[in-house]
Amino acid sequence: MKVILIADDGPYGKKGEVKEVKKGFARNYLFPKRIAIAATPGNLKDWGQQINALNKKEEKLREEAEDFASRLRGVSCKIPVKVGEGEKIFGSVTSQTISDILSQQGFDVSKKDIDLDSPLKTMGTHEVKIRLHSDVSVKISVELIKEDLENKQG
Repeated sequence: MKVILIADDGPYGKKGEVKEVKKGFARNYLFPKRIAIAATPGNLKDWGQQINALNKKEEKLREEAEDFASRLRGVSCKIPVKVGEGEKIFGSVTSQTISDILSQQGFDVSKKDIDLDSPLKTMGTHEVKIRLHSDVSVKISVELIKEDLENKQG
């Protein structure tokens, strides 16, 4: 049975795709959860117009993400961290910290867009991937530097 996906559904596909599925799967899962509708000639015609609009919107979002990525390329963040004996960092640097630093530099990046496998816990320079769109990502340089306590106290 052919169906038109009317919502993004992870492993099954993206909104607007026409898929061939088993009847039981369509009747018992896709239709009740409003993930898909039957691919009748009338539905295909209606969705053809909506798919064109979705494609234009998606293209516009991708172009905006590419524009933002071009401005982010080459950006580096210096994050001062408290350091103890042996250059050991107190705590760690998370995606929220990086997001806050980028905001101070004029780049509005959500912590959800910053792709960190684990928080940064070592001094030095780290490459951090920022995912701006499903097709667009950029890497920035994040340098963890020793916090200057003398200037803060004075």
